[in-house]
Amino acid sequence: MRTSIILVMDVSAKPWSVYALDGLREAGFRSGDARKAIVAHLDAQDCCLSAQELHGGLRSAGTRVGVASVYRVLDLLAARNLVTRIDLGDGIARFEPARPDGHHHHHVVCGDCGKVDAFSDPQLERALDEVARRLGYSDAHEVVLRGACENCRTR
Repeated sequence: MRTSIILVMDVSAKPWSVYALDGLREAGFRSGDARKAIVAHLDAQDCCLSAQELHGGLRSAGTRVGVASVYRVLDLLAARNLVTRIDLGDGIARFEPARPDGHHHHHVVCGDCGKVDAFSDPQLERALDEVARRLGYSDAHEVVLRGACENCRTR
């Protein structure tokens, strides 16, 4: 009796940066050093970043990338649905990786100091999915909560 082994590659096991750069390459885009650095830095973050924050983080890490390159790469990634654009209501676009496995989080913003924290809540996800289903919408959603962080409340 002969046994076959079928290997299935788990896309979620691949880092988002590899997934994003592979996707761009497959779409015919060349992969320069600036693009690689921007994608790698974005992948290493726990939460959303503005273009200016991303540029500052790269500079702090000793990577020389122009701010115009950061904007161009973010625009390209957004056009290819490889990043999610986050609107926290302050007029500043922020971006975070659009993970191929659909994993995401939401944000809570301090109305006093502007601090942003990420949070996940399985019950909230189920409730949002149910509302979307009931109304006939897809389950894509973004939740932004507002309040006062601990530091601002104790001041």
